[in-house]
Formats: sequence, structure tokens, C-alpha cells
Amino acid sequence: MKTLIDNIAIEGKNIVKDFGLGDTTTRVLKDVSLKVIQGDFVSVMGQSGSGKSTLLYILGGLDAPTSGSVFINGTDISQLGDEKMSKIRRQKIGFVFQFYNLIPNLNLEENIMLPLLLDGKKMRAYKKQLNYILEVVGLSDRRKHTPRELSGGQQQRVAIARALIGNPEILFADEPTGNLDSKTGAEIMSLLRDINKERGQTIIMVTHSLEAAKSSSRVITVRDGVIQ
Repeated sequence: MKTLIDNIAIEGKNIVKDFGLGDTTTRVLKDVSLKVIQGDFVSVMGQSGSGKSTLLYILGGLDAPTSGSVFINGTDISQLGDEKMSKIRRQKIGFVFQFYNLIPNLNLEENIMLPLLLDGKKMRAYKKQLNYILEVVGLSDRRKHTPRELSGGQQQRVAIARALIGNPEILFADEPTGNLDSKTGAEIMSLLRDINKERGQTIIMVTHSLEAAKSSSRVITVRDGVIQ
């Protein structure tokens, strides 16, 4: 029988983050603790400078806390070396950012497959998975197009597909609609909501948008470095 502990996808314990400039130290996160259950869709909201994006990067292993711990499926990633942490980022975590970060001279398929290719995987071994992900994001008919031939919303769909291609346990999204108009942003949020519901994908998203946050199942508000 599974317990609640077994169902915790990610947990932050007593996270503190300081940034120093010269003799001045600023505490951005102040003893933050939280748990996210597998299959949850959590929005993290807060004003600029509240620490919400810093929290996302620490939970996703892109930054290290000054003190405190982060557990992914019970593994304390705060104690891992660079090589093991890089492996977890490649195999267990997917990231979607406000800016799509696509390679201009690669087509859609190649952009989606890039993380796996960099991890030494063969594209032909993931053909079925690629076809499935393209169908999920609604871009099966654009697979040979380059980013410059796609709209902003389509490019963000490519970025989401790239984050999902390796079947990550957790998808982190940092302002995924921040560079899009309201209509396109609503379409991206609908896509993320469907992915969460149909795939059971755990999603942690930072957003300024109350409208975007409505797609999530839980909202966490960060203010002055603490969770409200």
C-alpha cells in the first residue's frame, strides 16, 4: 500500500537563499518548506522580487540553496555532485521558460529531440515517443518546420514538447505565457492543463497571471521570501 510519503514528487525543507554583492547580503528565500504531490499542478505566484523564480530554480536543481534541502522522490539533490545532478535534470526534470530557447537552424523534430541526443540517445529509438508528443502538442503537421516558420505559441508548444520528450517526473514552467498574447497564452495553459490531467504530469509553474493560475489545482503565494 502506498503512503502519502510515497506520493510526494518533490519536497523543499527549510530553504534559505542569500545573494551577496560586495559587503551586502540579501536573503531572497527565508526558511521555505513545501511539498508537491505526484500529479499535482501547482502555481507559484508573487510580485517581482518575491523569490518565486529563485524557488523554482532551486527546486529544479538549476540553483543551490544557501541552506536547506530539496528532495525529488526521496533523493536529496542538495547533496549530489554535478554529474549526478545533471543526470537527474536530464532524466527526471523538464523545464519550460518564458523565452523558448529553440535552435534557429534546427527543425521542430530536432529541437524536441536535442536533450536526448545530448544525453547520447538515438533519435530512431524515440520515434514512437516523438510522434506521440507531437500529437499531444498539436504540431504533427509542422515537424519539419524551423522556429522562424512558427508563431510564438507554436514555438512555446515545441519548448513544452522538448521538456516532455524524456518522460520527466516533474515539469517546471517559468512564466510560460509571459511572452504571449492573452489568446495564445490561454491556449498554452489549456495544453498544460490537459497534459496534467491526461498524463498525470506533475507541474510546478511560476506565473504573474491570475488567469493562468486558474488552470492549476493549487496556488502558492510567495511574498518577501516566504510562503503566505
